[in-house]
Amino acid sequence: MKVIGIETSCDETAIAIVSGHKNQLKVEKSVVLSQIQTHRQYGGVVPEVAARKHIEAIFPMLEKEIAKDGSGIDVIAVTAGPGLAPALRTGVETAKTLAWLWGKPLVPVCHLEGHIYASWLPRSKRILPFLPITTPKFPALCLIVSGGHSELIIMKGHGQFERIGETLDDAAGEAFDKVAKMLGLKYPGGPEIARLAIRGDKTKFDFPRGLLDRQNFDFSFSGLKTSVLYTLRKMNLVSDQERANVAASFQEAVVDVLVRKTMRAAKEYKPKSIILAGGVAANIQLRKRLQKKGREARIKVFVPPFTYSLDNAAMIAAAGYFRAQDEKNFVEPVSLSADPNLDLI
Repeated sequence: MKVIGIETSCDETAIAIVSGHKNQLKVEKSVVLSQIQTHRQYGGVVPEVAARKHIEAIFPMLEKEIAKDGSGIDVIAVTAGPGLAPALRTGVETAKTLAWLWGKPLVPVCHLEGHIYASWLPRSKRILPFLPITTPKFPALCLIVSGGHSELIIMKGHGQFERIGETLDDAAGEAFDKVAKMLGLKYPGGPEIARLAIRGDKTKFDFPRGLLDRQNFDFSFSGLKTSVLYTLRKMNLVSDQERANVAASFQEAVVDVLVRKTMRAAKEYKPKSIILAGGVAANIQLRKRLQKKGREARIKVFVPPFTYSLDNAAMIAAAGYFRAQDEKNFVEPVSLSADPNLDLI
């Protein structure tokens, strides 16, 4: 089966083709056009600007990368939500048009499900077609961390999800972006904080770990964000080294909470695999710490290739491949609408 994936939920225009055979996947093509430079001048993503850029980019990308008649394509998968409504609509309407023109089945995909399925993608394009790779075993414990979500999900099987924890206020990625602004760093904040933290002392500031004393699996990062703000105000003029220390200490607090909550859930639910998913999964410290704790607990931790940690269409095509195993997941093009609040569960 060959699936085309379309992703326009935020500020990346992406298309990809993924082939599948006996649940082993191969990325045929994956193209991502980032709008970071456009939105950096605004300090964040402007939905209407993002939508306009998607419209300008998506059809030239399709014309260049995909056969005009859709030959060889079996299924069309598209991010239906969550995300920015104007941006989502571009991808959804494009997918609906292609489904109608080509006469191909259409599968809507939740963006968060796509991030989870990034761990089913091969780590290298040089892998021989359908060479067996190790994939997560069920039940799997999924830690989803992004700009809008911080959740712990039990994945019992393909398309079977149960939420056991979520953020009660700010998501981890949102906290990274807001603290980055406090430190005068550029958008997007996550990578900038990670770079600055390399030369900082993570023990310099003892920032709070929200809800870590609670015996649940929920998250809270608003108190941490406020603590950083008050710390910076007290310091007044902040040197480059002090900024690096704040960045390192903040990052340490976020990673500490995410990893400890995840491993606490692993102890209770006894999963066969742990999956790290979402844009914050690109954070090297989070990847290393979670993998280390997984080894200690003798649980295989799956982290997506860096290429597929951030928004991309290959992960959407991967999720679409597994959803397409059941024709009940196909929808009529006329019935599909973008849903900025689409939930995984």
